[in-house]
Amino acid sequence: MTEGIAALLAEPAPIAAPALLGATIAGRGVALRITEVEAYSGPTDPGSHGHRGMTERNRHLFGPPGTLYAYRSYGIHTCVNVVSGPAGSSSGSLLRGAQVVEGLDVARARRGAEVADVALARGPGNLGGALGAVLGQDDGTSLLDGSGPFVLTLAPGLEARLASAGPARVIDELLSETLPGPPAGAAVPRISRGPRTGVGGIAGGVRYPWRFWLTGDPTVSTYRRHKGALDS
Repeated sequence: MTEGIAALLAEPAPIAAPALLGATIAGRGVALRITEVEAYSGPTDPGSHGHRGMTERNRHLFGPPGTLYAYRSYGIHTCVNVVSGPAGSSSGSLLRGAQVVEGLDVARARRGAEVADVALARGPGNLGGALGAVLGQDDGTSLLDGSGPFVLTLAPGLEARLASAGPARVIDELLSETLPGPPAGAAVPRISRGPRTGVGGIAGGVRYPWRFWLTGDPTVSTYRRHKGALDS
């Protein structure tokens, strides 16, 4: 594990998550460039799987930084999370969207020949499917040391920035970066943020703006507010 990624993943997910955008997760014949993530922050976060403590099902969310935590959504889809923060804190970032940058044919075979390239890993269940994630095999494996099926690599240049300046400064800089309009002459954030998708109660409202995505990227999933989400 390099110094930069170690420093980043020592931080809780709401801090670390934006720096996962542009990172690559690779293995089983594909590589995905992450374009959308959603942070969950353990016991104090009512939307987190760790909110009510450790169970057999969620125990790997309490693992060391860089652990892959997987779970089954709607009894069908395998969803992939990157654990961060101190071991035992149950803090993690759900990978919600990605661009397939290697292994298009492999991803298409897993997802279906009729699926457009930009939709192959759009949405957490589709991402897990394109990646070939297997719940029973992959939950609890390391994303950092090569011992597991997948390896996480940060965006080019980010490792050095994190090692020299530290996560807090670098993430502030990332969230301040802008892109040109439209309209002409206007600037928009390179990284957008907002409430989490499909989460009920206050955990799905504006008090938890912990969904982060690359602005304008076509592989980012559509935001869907839970009908029970509350802003106060």
